[in-house]
Amino acid sequence: MRPTVPRLPAMTGDSARRAGGGGIDLVGLRKVHGDAVAVDGIDLRVEPGEFFSLLGPSGCGKTTTLRMIGGFDAPTSGRVLLDGVDLVGTPAHRRPINTVFQSYALFPHLSVTENVGYGLRWRRGLDKADRQTRVANALELVRLTRLAERRPDQLSGGEQQRVALARALVCEPAVLLLDEPLGALDAKLRKTLRTELIELQRKVGTTFVFVTHDQEEALEMSDRLAVMDRGQIVQCGRPKDVYEAPRTEFVADFLGLANLLDVTCLAQDGSERAQVRLGEFPLTATCAGPGSFAPESGPGRVVIRPERVRLAAAGANGANTVPAIVDNLVYVGATTQVLVRLPHGPAVQALVVNDSDRDDLRTGVPVTLTLPVDSLRLLERSL
Repeated sequence: MRPTVPRLPAMTGDSARRAGGGGIDLVGLRKVHGDAVAVDGIDLRVEPGEFFSLLGPSGCGKTTTLRMIGGFDAPTSGRVLLDGVDLVGTPAHRRPINTVFQSYALFPHLSVTENVGYGLRWRRGLDKADRQTRVANALELVRLTRLAERRPDQLSGGEQQRVALARALVCEPAVLLLDEPLGALDAKLRKTLRTELIELQRKVGTTFVFVTHDQEEALEMSDRLAVMDRGQIVQCGRPKDVYEAPRTEFVADFLGLANLLDVTCLAQDGSERAQVRLGEFPLTATCAGPGSFAPESGPGRVVIRPERVRLAAAGANGANTVPAIVDNLVYVGATTQVLVRLPHGPAVQALVVNDSDRDDLRTGVPVTLTLPVDSLRLLERSL
């Protein structure tokens, strides 16, 4: 029994989302190469019609996971379910899943139209008119109709990427896998195509699984994301939740700018709050997870994002305040990066929005830091 392939709204509206097809479940998924564990027992649910990203550094297992979903690699153990049907053992070409690779893999001797329609040649039940209609609709979807007769070497990098997307979507897959498809493009073009890719996914409603090592891409594009490290998923959730409430030092440090500070854990008040000491200064932090605090006192680490740090004049009073001295300022247009030094040595970075003529921040000037309780996170302890 094969999974039913939904009709993509690329040509028919919002039907794939309404149909509820394209849900992926990875159950105990594991891949071992000799003595090396590439993927180490992943359990993951991707909802139908979701734009889901696998994010992590090189070698973390994200591409191997994608390849097992697509059928290019067989798992050592575990299951890959599409709408409840186990695909393990089903070859890649028989899965209702298409992949867009970083290289795009276009045929250089074929026109744009021929590249896009290539996968329809062997589709049963489609006559020539049907194929032509699908190709025309796919080209219109990615705004390449005017370039239909060009060859890949006559296209820009962004246009080639859109051809690869159209070729993958024309077959109306239940799931589209994207393996760092923007990685070969320059920064400005990547930014433009990120927006186009989001709009395209929302228009077609197909489940997208996107692999990237670029934190900004994952935060901007995803409905949800999973951060991977050493073959495991270390945190999964909405971009805002994972960014603002990292549970581990790895997630805090990998996903955006972070101030990581050593503290001494003192007590927990029975809720999600913990009392800690930063140098000689007592603070209240929010526990990042159930493993972030042990009943006994001891060392720990807290994190706070630079944009959450508040700066005031020296001597200002309030909860969770620490004195500091401005060490350096870097103007970066919309914001100024302010590096301050704490009395016991550590540096903290703050971001100040340049929306006023504030001139009280200068190198060597004493200031008061406020580290809001909800933004100061006590991280889970490393095992």
